[in-house]
Amino acid sequence: MMTRRTMLRKLGTAAPLLLAASPAQAVVASFKVEQPRISRSDDTFLEELERATFRYFHDFTQPETGLVKDRNHLTGEDKREIASIAAVGFGLTALCIADGRGWLPRGEAGQRARTALRFLCERMPHEHGFFYHFVNWRTGEREWKCELSSIDTALLLCGVLTCRQYFRDRQIRKWADEIYDRMDWVWMMNGGDTLTHGWKPESGFLKSRWAHYCEHMMLYLLAIGARRHPIPATAWDAWKRPWMEYGGYRYISAPDPLFVHQYSHAWIDFRGQRDRHADYFENSVTATKAHRAFCVNLASRFPHFGEDVWGITASDSRNGYVVWGGPPELGPMDGSIVPCAAAGSLPFLPAECMSCLRTLRERYGKLSWTGYGFADAFNPADGWVGPDVIGINAGITLLMAENVRTGFVWETFMKNRTVVDAMKKVGFRKARG
Repeated sequence: MMTRRTMLRKLGTAAPLLLAASPAQAVVASFKVEQPRISRSDDTFLEELERATFRYFHDFTQPETGLVKDRNHLTGEDKREIASIAAVGFGLTALCIADGRGWLPRGEAGQRARTALRFLCERMPHEHGFFYHFVNWRTGEREWKCELSSIDTALLLCGVLTCRQYFRDRQIRKWADEIYDRMDWVWMMNGGDTLTHGWKPESGFLKSRWAHYCEHMMLYLLAIGARRHPIPATAWDAWKRPWMEYGGYRYISAPDPLFVHQYSHAWIDFRGQRDRHADYFENSVTATKAHRAFCVNLASRFPHFGEDVWGITASDSRNGYVVWGGPPELGPMDGSIVPCAAAGSLPFLPAECMSCLRTLRERYGKLSWTGYGFADAFNPADGWVGPDVIGINAGITLLMAENVRTGFVWETFMKNRTVVDAMKKVGFRKARG
């Protein structure tokens, strides 16, 4: 297994790219837990998966703006020019991984990061610091009259702040600080106790709020820890934490797809920590176990499902993009498999997720594997394959594969003192074993 130290040794003189430890890092160190053991064979498989998945971010990032396409045809030929700011956040983090693993010529990742951060800081349209969900990848202009998105801006910021800590570059740090510090988090509260989903110039704030447990933990911690315009720490306790029960498993969750248990964990290392409500890492472990059991039970309708063939989360389908999964059952199931469901849960259930991913490749490789890693979704029963690669699904695959191997994204992102300070403010402490 390649450890983080090994990765730095491979970089030679580039090793000092990680910044010196801050006082906040001592707090993080007290919570650290041992990385799971990955066999050499599994590590080789994950290296191939990561490198293939990274090609998406390499090939479909606009060279003059650094914006990443929301989706692209899996053949690579695609004239669409819509970028997703969430995909940009994953893409910026992917650059750090690629640089650490030597997948790019020396200096290229840093230059790509500089291009993106400069555009985001100096040219990208924004309101109170927040960005529109979908934009033109050449101009950054709003597309489809979409919303100014709080959660997608948070995903973008996670990538910005990962670059801030990884690259030893004063200009990258300056741009990253400006992007983060101009966020008016209080404005996005719109007078309430919780953050809103977003805002549109035509109609104002969206009615929906981030008011129950889902993928938003990173959003709240970024907002609470901000140096300027922070929201009160009480907002952390304001959102509800409903309980879900399935097959003997009990965990915090609303009726949402599996990705809600993954996204915040891609950057924030919750291992060994808990607040007064829960141990969120272990909660995601349990949620993944329940999802796997749910999929196994689908075998009565779709015989290809089983202990090594499972995983459904928001993805493309034969009828377009669908927010499906379970438990409880969401969306009209048709037997499709979504590989990023298992890939995004690799740190939670390493053995079970590895077995699933390797089975999907070995048993259904002609359907499931593309030049950019796994297909977004495919159906073993009738041979349907989703035509596009989706940036956020590729992103969670890449980041979580790296985290289960080395913990690199966690280690890098958690050097951001504002996030660690926010966790202290809302009451995180060492979880009892």
